[in-house]
Amino acid sequence: MTPRPAVPAAAMTRRQFGRFAALGLATGAGLTASVAPATAQTAADYYEQAHELAGDDPVLLALIAALTKGFSPPRPSAPAPMKIFDDLAVLSVGPVSCLAILTSGGIVLIDALNTSAEAESAIVGGLSALGADPATIKYVVVTHGHRDHYGGARYLADRYGARVLMAPADWNLLANAPDAPARDLDISNGQRLRLGDTAIQLYYTPGHTPGTVSPIFPVTWQGTRHMAMSWGGTNPPAALASLRTYLASVLSFRTRMQRAGVDVEVSTHPFVDHGLERMQQLRTQPGGANPFVLGQAGMDTYMSVMESMLRGRVADAAGTTGAPAGDSCC
Repeated sequence: MTPRPAVPAAAMTRRQFGRFAALGLATGAGLTASVAPATAQTAADYYEQAHELAGDDPVLLALIAALTKGFSPPRPSAPAPMKIFDDLAVLSVGPVSCLAILTSGGIVLIDALNTSAEAESAIVGGLSALGADPATIKYVVVTHGHRDHYGGARYLADRYGARVLMAPADWNLLANAPDAPARDLDISNGQRLRLGDTAIQLYYTPGHTPGTVSPIFPVTWQGTRHMAMSWGGTNPPAALASLRTYLASVLSFRTRMQRAGVDVEVSTHPFVDHGLERMQQLRTQPGGANPFVLGQAGMDTYMSVMESMLRGRVADAAGTTGAPAGDSCC
C-alpha cells in the first residue's frame, strides 16, 4: 500500500485550493495554521477535505472513521506479538496495544494495556516469545490516564522495578484510581528520555485528556534508520474548548514531526490506522517494503487529515455547546 500524497496545488480546482489554503493545507504550507474558530467553512466542508486527502488509502480512511463523532471502536482478536521494526515490537490484545522500544540499554514501553493480567500475558509473554527479556523493562511511558493505557503499569513496576512516567495533569487525573500505578516520574514537555543508544522525545498533546503525551523516536528497518511517532490519544472530546485544545495539539505536534523528519506512524489502537492489517502484510510479505513507513510527505498528509477532521469537529461543536466531555478510552 502506497500512502496517498498531499494534493498538489496545481492539480486543485480554484475552489479546492481556496478551501485548502484557508486551512494551511496547500502544498508548501509546511507551517502550522493558527487555531482560530472555524467560521469560514462548515463542518461538512472540513470532513469533505479530509476524504479528498484520504482518497482510497485504508490507513487514512481508518483515521477518519476513528475521528468521526459517534465512532464505536471495534474489538478485533489479539494478534501474535511481532517486531514491526528491528527495534520496535507490538504487543497487543486486539483493541489496544503496547509498543516496546528495544534499545541497547533495555526496553521502553509505550503504554501498558488494561490490566495486570494482560501485562503478564501479552507484554511479558509477548516479549519472551520474541526473544527479548522482560526483566530489562526500564521505563513505562503512559501516554494518558485511561485504564487501557496504564492498567498494567503497576504490575510491571512491582515485578521489574520499571519506572513509570506520565504527564503531571494525568497523574492528577488518577489520584484516586485504585488500580493506578504509584505516582513516579513526571513527563515534562519536550523531554528526551534516553536509554542505551536511543533518545525518545515526549511532547504534550492535550485534548483527549489534559495530560496526553505523544512520543517521537527512532526505529530501524533492514539497516535503515527512520523516525516514528505515536499519537497519544485519539478519541476527540465533546466539549468545544477541549476540541480546540486538541486541534492546537495537532498543529504543534505536526511542526515537531516535520522538524524531526518523522516518516513512520504507529498507534496503540490499531483500528485507528489499519494497524493489524499492516502487521499481517508484514507477516505475509517478509523482506518487502514496510507498510508502517509512510514517508515524510505521507505523514504530513496524515496530520492534514487529522487537522481537517478536528476543524470539522470544532465547527460541529460550536453549534452545540454545553455537551459533556465523556472520553474513557482510545
